[in-house]
Amino acid sequence: MLDHRLLPLQRRILANPARVLSARGVQADSLSLCGFALGLMGCALVAGGFYLPALGFILLNRLFDGLDGAVARQSVPTDRGAFLDIALDFFFYAAVPFSFALADPTRNALAAAALLLAFVGTGSSFLAFAVIAAKRGLAASAFPQKGIYYLGGLTEGAETILIFAAMCVWPDYFAVLAWIFAALALVTTATRWLWGWRIFGEVQQ
Repeated sequence: MLDHRLLPLQRRILANPARVLSARGVQADSLSLCGFALGLMGCALVAGGFYLPALGFILLNRLFDGLDGAVARQSVPTDRGAFLDIALDFFFYAAVPFSFALADPTRNALAAAALLLAFVGTGSSFLAFAVIAAKRGLAASAFPQKGIYYLGGLTEGAETILIFAAMCVWPDYFAVLAWIFAALALVTTATRWLWGWRIFGEVQQ
């Protein structure tokens, strides 16, 4: 819901750092892998109950996620980069609620499972739509810089990071936050199913 408003601002902020990194020979794929490692460190800290330090690593993961695309645009974006970006992001998003379940299985496991179920819905509908959109030659006008068709919804990347931040700041309320966000993510899933049903039901000329 917020991504298409925030991405232009993000691109402007990261343009100069990306030019510096690119000039020094830093590769976008290296940033993707480094950001993923930082995200996993954050998840390990969550599992150990160190929530505020974990938040720092989660935010660093998101910074590197923005930088890798900005650096890629300084040269020629690659299919491998687009693949890494989406594949590593989806794993990281799932690892965060799993880490909260590890931190306190008694209180958090069921809510974490519900959130993971909702993430499977949003992720699978997102990727399924992208596959068919690519087959039909469709492009997302709201996200022209993305390597694949980027289908929006009620819960996108910005909302997910905001809820992760809230979970780290108020870990005792993880279960409540997870159930609320799971419900919102399921609404996103349902709307994407509906969009796919309508758009792909049209006979391609």
